[in-house]
Amino acid sequence: MSTQTTRLEELGRELGEAIADHPKYEAYEEAKAAVEADDDVQELITEFNQLREEFNVARQMGEATQEGLQKVQAAQDELHSEPVMEEYLLAQAELVGELEKINQAISEPLSVDFGGEAGGCCHD
Repeated sequence: MSTQTTRLEELGRELGEAIADHPKYEAYEEAKAAVEADDDVQELITEFNQLREEFNVARQMGEATQEGLQKVQAAQDELHSEPVMEEYLLAQAELVGELEKINQAISEPLSVDFGGEAGGCCHD
């Protein structure tokens, strides 16, 4: 292993640790834990996922209806209107914004979208 590779790995670990210590990451983790601890929200998540799965199966079979889509959307709206879920979604969006800034900072000197394309081999 070259010294350069070792240094890059070290920088990657440092970056990961810095992200983990960032207030927006910490807020996201706290909001996520609150969602996971809320039994009512967990029940709404289960109901939403079940309706979404049923709708996706119906769509694959060519049997999806507008009514089915409206049920999925209503369940999602109900879930997203829960205060703990609203806080989670906001924290998630803020974290994603920070991660996009980091991606841009890494990608700029490389002339490649590091987070979006660097891992793939063949893009058209």
